[in-house]
Amino acid sequence: MGTLRMIDIAVNFTDGMFKGIYHGKQYHAADIAAVLSRAWSAGVQRIIVTGGSLEESREALKIAETDGRLFCTVGVHPTRCKEFEESGDPETYFQALLSLTKEGIEKGKVVAVGECGLDYDRLHFCPADVQKKYFEKQFELANATKLPMFLHMRAAAEDFCGIVERNKQRFCAGVVHSFTDSAEDRDRLLLFSNLYIGINGCSLKTAENLDVVRGIPIERLMIETDSPYCEIKNTHAGIKFVKSVWASKKKEKHDEQCIVKGRNEPCLVRQVLEVMAGCKGITDINQLSETLYHNTCRVFFPQDLDSAADALLAGSHVLDEKN
Repeated sequence: MGTLRMIDIAVNFTDGMFKGIYHGKQYHAADIAAVLSRAWSAGVQRIIVTGGSLEESREALKIAETDGRLFCTVGVHPTRCKEFEESGDPETYFQALLSLTKEGIEKGKVVAVGECGLDYDRLHFCPADVQKKYFEKQFELANATKLPMFLHMRAAAEDFCGIVERNKQRFCAGVVHSFTDSAEDRDRLLLFSNLYIGINGCSLKTAENLDVVRGIPIERLMIETDSPYCEIKNTHAGIKFVKSVWASKKKEKHDEQCIVKGRNEPCLVRQVLEVMAGCKGITDINQLSETLYHNTCRVFFPQDLDSAADALLAGSHVLDEKN
């Protein structure tokens, strides 16, 4: 598989599919160990497990504690922001998020506040005013903990950018993950110098999507699977650039040596890297993966920014000093 280094910034390991449960029915045993083994073999160095509610964030932290290469987020997804009010006391719910975040930081596991933001495609789960109120509230979490933000924006660029602009002093950096919006929305996000854009299979479906990705500087990109969702399908525009494939079997014929057909998993972040390289006309995939790795460390793992990547960046200065 080669020695690429990748970080998958978005894996939903709390999802039932990784426990073998699909649409409420058990098809096979939990297989996270096999999924992780494939990821590490493919060159994945670290994985960020996403939390989308208080309870899910607790579970994400538990999962992250099982392996030194797993980390997680704590926050509330826009479609679940009603939980703040349904809990009976939004402030108590918020304080529970804060204490969980602090606990996770002490354990060296929580690396971001999120997944939070705005999703106007799914207002049936949570109305816009509730989403906006509790998106804004989660900047308090970022400000109190000094963590970066793991963000979600769907069909809501104007309100989203307005809230980020108002709160830009309250967070250090962030990534807008699973980006699928327009070139115009991309350009709005790129105006924030501390925001990066996360790309997965859903970001690479159409020729228009590929055009949008072409316009994102590699210094502002990260890669992710958002598994078990957002796989790159044979019908997607980006499929022509995919080089790495894994044997797959249907969930009914589960085999730990194979990926489950229709279930995305972290090893497939390598395909996202390949499509990104292909659509940008980049031939040196190793250099691209190093840049993305460095971008990700800069935001989520600043304490151990890879020294080799740093040396690479500083190389020209070293030469100057020697001359």
